[in-house]
Amino acid sequence: MRLLVTGREGQVATSLLEAGQRHADVDVIAIGRPELDLAKPETVIDAIAAGKPDIVVSAAAYTAVDQAEDEPDQAFAVNAAGAGKVAQAAARLGVPVIHLSTDYVFDGTKRDAYLETDQTAPRSVYGASKLAGEEAVAAANPRHLILRTAWVYSPFGKNFVKTMLRLAADRDEISVVADQWGNPTSALDIADAVLHAAARLHGGRDFTAFGTYHLAGTGETNWSGLARHVLAASQANDGPWARVRDIATQDYPTKARRPANSRLSSAKFTTRFGWTAPDWRNSTEQVVRRILSKDAPEA
Repeated sequence: MRLLVTGREGQVATSLLEAGQRHADVDVIAIGRPELDLAKPETVIDAIAAGKPDIVVSAAAYTAVDQAEDEPDQAFAVNAAGAGKVAQAAARLGVPVIHLSTDYVFDGTKRDAYLETDQTAPRSVYGASKLAGEEAVAAANPRHLILRTAWVYSPFGKNFVKTMLRLAADRDEISVVADQWGNPTSALDIADAVLHAAARLHGGRDFTAFGTYHLAGTGETNWSGLARHVLAASQANDGPWARVRDIATQDYPTKARRPANSRLSSAKFTTRFGWTAPDWRNSTEQVVRRILSKDAPEA
């Protein structure tokens, strides 16, 4: 099975490249700029066709949430038009597309975890651009899986877990928002889930359950709870530690409005594909150990 993933340096793309190495029957290739530039739709079709994939994983995106408020045209060009072009390229090749989306398509006002059938209502340019991307993907390729995830972290790139470890190395106390809740999700787990779903698509030509699914870590917490767990795991592995002070969203103003509730129910994905993410605490500890090991000075 040959998977082509868009983007070379993103957390999910990097995790997929790594995970693919553990499977002798899976070949994961990643393409990105300049060969494939989602802001330049004329590059997409030929770049994907050249990869000769069995399945396309649409992971590349404009992810600068606050910057998107000042660059809406760029965000929509990449996350909406670009994503649609990727799905169109897959459709032309007669193959499915697995598209990564976000909890930011919701407004965060629901009390319980969001289901795939809940009304979308993005509160930010980023969220609106990702929702437009979902619609473009669905319109371009009927053989699509749209996987909404949330609070993604990994040993790669920039993310909340790495930020907490960096800040703890320089500070005694870190202020972290405590009134936003969600499911921390390791990109390593997302990669495993994508490979699991891709194998189902590739091995079952009769698969018909295309559509939108939620895919997030098991269990929930708030940002300050995640920070405390990250730093406790770090301390247990001789890494940096700092106190965490709870603050409200209003005490940490950002250009883009974040959902107060980002919790996603992944029950539909579990039922259809027989895969459930590990508890977020275990996945976080795994990632912390890897980050600390990578950053440790050589003897």
